[in-house]
Amino acid sequence: MNDYDTIWRLQDEVRTVVNACLGDCIWNLNYNPVRQCIEMELERHLNDEELELLSSQLTLPADYDGEGDYGSTFVIYP
Repeated sequence: MNDYDTIWRLQDEVRTVVNACLGDCIWNLNYNPVRQCIEMELERHLNDEELELLSSQLTLPADYDGEGDYGSTFVIYP
């Protein structure tokens, strides 16, 4: 996917869902062209309930990717 307007729109959609579920807590949100996915790291580590809530609210396929330096990480597939 090289349509950066679409990527920007999808990142905005992800940011909206995260803000609605957890508040403003995104540390990093970027598109990885090699993996062809959006990578997201939050500013905090989520508990199991918060992970389930966020995963169920995202409108794009997403996988929990573990814990990063700042918080929980996700891979989101456009």
